[in-house]
Amino acid sequence: MRGGRGLGEWWIASVGEVWLRYESRTDTHNMYKEFRDITINGAISQLYQEMAGRHRAQAGSIQIIHATAIPASACRRDHVTEMHDSGLKYPVITKLPLVAKRLRTTFKASRPMTFVR
Repeated sequence: MRGGRGLGEWWIASVGEVWLRYESRTDTHNMYKEFRDITINGAISQLYQEMAGRHRAQAGSIQIIHATAIPASACRRDHVTEMHDSGLKYPVITKLPLVAKRLRTTFKASRPMTFVR
């Protein structure tokens, strides 16, 4: 995978494609997974974390068959392709100052406003 530096920030140039085989408690399974990262090593780290969390696979039972970088147009998985939108925006949440102790209440009737209008 190639990542670049622009204005002091890392940007993601491609995604990782990983073919693997792992031993579960019952059988051997083949898998194809995609990860969004700036290095192959970062994608492999995500792979081990995901396999441990979702499939309870031990690191010793995972065999990585193939790992490579692919262009955005070749991605298959929805959780990767939904991040390809160039107009993607996130809300900006600002921290509010604490209210004085004498004005605080245990229960509040309205939710706090976490953005500035």
